[in-house]
Order: sequence, then C-alpha cells, then structure tokens
Amino acid sequence: MAGTGKAHLRPDDKPMLSVEDLVVEFDAGKQKVHAVSGISFDLLAGETLGVVGESGCGKSTAGRAVLQLPTPTSGTVTLDGYELQKFNPKALRQFRNHMQMIMQDPMSSLNPRRKVKHLITEGLQIWGVRDKKRLETLGREMLTNVGLDPDAVWDRTPGELSGGQCQRVCIGRALMLKPKMLICDEPVSSLDVSVQAQILNLLEELKQEFELTMMFIAHNIAVVKSISDRMMVMYLGKVCEIAPSDGIEHSAKHPYTRLLISSIPDPDRARGVADDNEFDALEGDLPSPLNPPSGCRFHTRCPLATDRCKEEEPQMREIGENHYVACHNV
Repeated sequence: MAGTGKAHLRPDDKPMLSVEDLVVEFDAGKQKVHAVSGISFDLLAGETLGVVGESGCGKSTAGRAVLQLPTPTSGTVTLDGYELQKFNPKALRQFRNHMQMIMQDPMSSLNPRRKVKHLITEGLQIWGVRDKKRLETLGREMLTNVGLDPDAVWDRTPGELSGGQCQRVCIGRALMLKPKMLICDEPVSSLDVSVQAQILNLLEELKQEFELTMMFIAHNIAVVKSISDRMMVMYLGKVCEIAPSDGIEHSAKHPYTRLLISSIPDPDRARGVADDNEFDALEGDLPSPLNPPSGCRFHTRCPLATDRCKEEEPQMREIGENHYVACHNV
C-alpha cells in the first residue's frame, strides 16, 4: 500500500537521477495540498522509468518537481551528481538545459502565433546560437529526426498541424539542446490510438539515438508498460510498488497495481477466463489531498485493508528481484 522508504534505491549503480524524500505541498487558504509526500526513486543512465497512477496521484507534480518547477517543499533531486537544490536561480537555469519536458497537450504548449521554424530553434537561440544558417540546418535535421518533412511544416503555425504533428514538434524542440534527461508528461493522452503508437515508437527510436534517460508519466498502465524498463505506481502522493515493466500484468502484488491492471480491456476477461491476480474494479473516490488518510493512504479503498493499515504506514520492501512493494498484506 502507499508508503515510504528507500529500499528500492540503487546508489551503488551511480544513477543518472536520484530523488530522495521528495515533498511538494501547495497552499490552499489555511490548508495545504499534499501533492507529493516523501517519495524516492532513481533512474540509471539510458533507463526509462514509467510513472503510473490515476488522476490526482501526484505523478505530474513529481515530474515537474524534478525540474524544480515548482521548487520542492523538501527532499533532494540529484542529476548526474549535482544536487539541484544547491544551485542559485541563475546556475539552475543554466543547468536546466540538461533536462527537458514534453507537455501533455501539444497544442497548448506551442505558441499559436509562431511558426515551426521559430518554435524548433527557440532553445538554441536562447542559449546563444545566432547563425541563421546553422539554426535552419539544425532545425531541419531535428524535424527530419522526429518524422516531419521540414519543407512541409517549416513555415506553418501549430493551428495548421495535426495533434500528432504538434507533438512531434514538441519532442524535437525538447531534444534540440541534447538533454541528458527527458520527462514525458502524458505525451500521448490527447492523441488518437493510432497516433499514440507512432509517438511511442518515435520516443523509443530517439531514446537510442540521443542516449536519453526518460521519465514517462501516464495514467494508462498499458501505455507505460510498452515503453518503460521499470514501473513506479503512485497513489495520493505516495509510491505503492516499483517493479520491472516486463510481465508486470502477472507479477504485480500491490492491490492498487492489480486493480489498475484489471481496468485494462482484456479479451480473456471478456470471455470469462479468470485470473488469480485480478481484483474487481476500484470503488470509491480518491480521498482529498488536503486531508489524506492516516496510515496507508489506500486503506479507504483497499479490498485487503486491516486495522493495522489504518494506523501504520507501510515501508517499501523487496519481495523479488528488483521488485518492491509498500503493503502490510503482501
């Protein structure tokens, strides 16, 4: 169940990104929104960590907090050996070009008045590249890398492109500064299914070509499974389970993860073929982050909850190779 702990961290492997005890809270009048409450995770160089959970679990806030947007309430974020909280604003801005983010809505994340040629080269211009010929050459090369015809889109605005084309522009823009870390915040949720597959395949190809380390955030566990090496399941600002993505539909142990998997359409389930690892559909509404439940935050909706779950917060513990769960009953 949703808990804390650092048993799953891998300091001996010298991770590219290490996040420890991350807390993000927002003021809401006299109360506080507990968006992220003491989570820890890491990514090795070249690895993709999938972050999954229902809306409101804090996964997007965690991704933005890695970029220090917003600055975390507490905790540490270390990228390539540098602790970001120790940077002053100017140094942080300069270092942030090593991290880039792909936003959820490609249409609203692009300036509707600017043409693709300006959008794709803007980052290089901000960081001092003034040679127009070089900017055009690099911009056209990147558009080709993300599967767009430069001649067809160079002088178009976002309103003249499809959602999939806009997302490709967003991906290209993020890669122009050759970042070490790419955070994808639900990059396919607003796209048609066929276009989703194209973007996922594109990200896989670009990951190899640009040697990227990626944090991929989504609420669809099937999408996350298809692109990630490791999966982290979040619930109401806490981490429930971390496990290899391969075979997660059979190896998942946490009740919440199993409920998420049960929500994926399955032809076997439609034919009445039982799965011992399944639960019924998740019931009830997500508790308010203004006043999260005591003990395990999932106990109000968990089919396995006991009195201990209401009082004691579970700790992350290893139950298999690279498989960690925060639950008293697993």
